[in-house]
Amino acid sequence: MEVEVKLRLLTAAAHLRLTTLLTPFHLKTLHQRNLFFDTQQNDLSLLHRAVLRLRFLKNTSSQRCVLSLKAKPTLANGISRVEEDEEEIDAGFAEACVDSPAKLSDLGSRVLNRVREEYGFKDFQKFVCLGGFENVRNVYEWRGVKLEVDETKFAFGNCYEVECETEEPERVKSMIAEFLSENGVEFKDSDLTKFAVFRSGKLP
Repeated sequence: MEVEVKLRLLTAAAHLRLTTLLTPFHLKTLHQRNLFFDTQQNDLSLLHRAVLRLRFLKNTSSQRCVLSLKAKPTLANGISRVEEDEEEIDAGFAEACVDSPAKLSDLGSRVLNRVREEYGFKDFQKFVCLGGFENVRNVYEWRGVKLEVDETKFAFGNCYEVECETEEPERVKSMIAEFLSENGVEFKDSDLTKFAVFRSGKLP
């Protein structure tokens, strides 16, 4: 079970102010391309409350890809809980799956085997690529936790969010919220996942 604090930054200015404040604690910047797969009837997400994602991680020299299955998500009071399973796969083959999602059937994958066994899909011949979004994630080591500050680029606009995976979500949320408030960074509890925002077709 992945447990995260998720707080939405209300403006681009709030995102800039926070990343400026956190500059001394910066570890790395990740450029992510997130693409999602389901049947045309959205059987996986609507019937099983699960999301299948390919995340491409780009840097100057190479590209990696991580296949993820997220299931049974809840998001309340800025705290997200979701069952997650992921594995790294060949980035070249993953790109081929974007163009021809049926190729997922040919991938020897633990995650995809779970989709078959737990949700009753014989193969992935009827799966399509739903599209997705890009995300620029700045990662910081701050006060004993790892903060991830996201600028998410949807086709219909940009969103900004701070996330923190933790086993103490209430304490960590309070610590982050106090820091944001003290420094005039406008925020609110996130009430939609990035996937839900993407599927809604509009900014929250």
